Amino acid sequence: MRGLRWLDFAVLAAALPVFVAAGLPLLGWAAVTGVWALQRLAHDRLSRRAFAVRDPRRSTMLLAVGMIARVWILALVIFGVGAIEREAGLAAAVLSIVLVTSYLIGVMSRGAAGAPGMSNG
Repeated sequence: MRGLRWLDFAVLAAALPVFVAAGLPLLGWAAVTGVWALQRLAHDRLSRRAFAVRDPRRSTMLLAVGMIARVWILALVIFGVGAIEREAGLAAAVLSIVLVTSYLIGVMSRGAAGAPGMSNG
């Protein structure tokens, strides 16, 4: 199940030819890809930090703030892309829905053992 950790990036890679073949604006794909990659990097670092903290309240707060911030940043990027080009905003929104779904599938398939700092045994 370790390969599912990168399912969202596989979806991003598979989405590029779909965008090109369907004639969808590449601005939507590029914006979501860029912000998604930065968010995943930030989330991985924040998760490691949260799991290293001994205080459960602080750990939970770090994870919750990170999750809420990721949603808002992604939404703002979609709105920004939509303000530039309406069709690109729609394409970005649909791609984001697919990405979040694939990311959650990967997270749920790993369970607690896939969390940073947790052992598999």
